[in-house]
Amino acid sequence: MEFSKQDLTKYRPQGHSVIIEGKRHLVISGVIDIESFREEEAVILTQAGALSLFGENLHLSRLNPDDGQVIIDGDLIALEYEPPAVEKKGLFSKLKR
Repeated sequence: MEFSKQDLTKYRPQGHSVIIEGKRHLVISGVIDIESFREEEAVILTQAGALSLFGENLHLSRLNPDDGQVIIDGDLIALEYEPPAVEKKGLFSKLKR
């Protein structure tokens, strides 16, 4: 039986947090999925949106899919959330006003 990402969020605690300890230890809660992971970049799907991590020697120390928590160690350089998708408005949406 396969679950969608929306189904998985029903079973995990709601909320999202990021704790950074000394630029070398990162604890992320509210994780839905890991889209990609390399030593210098990772993309983590969270309840607050996609979170991109940039660094050196990044490695996944702990992954707990049951409670949606991930622990990453390495030399952290930057974190960046993807901006929310902007709804495109076409010609017909303007006419409906």
